[in-house]
Amino acid sequence: MDELELGNALRARRKAADRTIASVAVDAGLSVPYIANLENGRGNPTLAALDRLSTALGATLTVSLADTPEPAASSEAIAALLDASPRATQVIRHLATSHNTTRPAVRAHLVATLDALSPLLPTAPAEPDLHRLLDLLLLAN
Repeated sequence: MDELELGNALRARRKAADRTIASVAVDAGLSVPYIANLENGRGNPTLAALDRLSTALGATLTVSLADTPEPAASSEAIAALLDASPRATQVIRHLATSHNTTRPAVRAHLVATLDALSPLLPTAPAEPDLHRLLDLLLLAN
């Protein structure tokens, strides 16, 4: 969660409880400007301050350390994935014929599509992801 998301979450919880910044500040033992800055996505709160704020807002602070996501796959890696798949070659041929275009054009669109989706995937696109995309294209075609 970044600073702006944290600020929005704090403000939403405070407003849902129908509380003013001043009343939360008193309960949390923090200053009004400090809480206002946090709600506006500014500041660098300590865990202790966040814990006091969450308690004042009737919530529980939970902290987790998550794995760092893998970097998104490069276009070259995605192109290699396509080139290594006999099924992709077959579907590219079918799509090029049915859309009256060239195989390199269809391949470029597939690479761009997987490249655009890769930041949303938990890991770099793999063969099962490619097959799902190919299935979707065949169903839509």
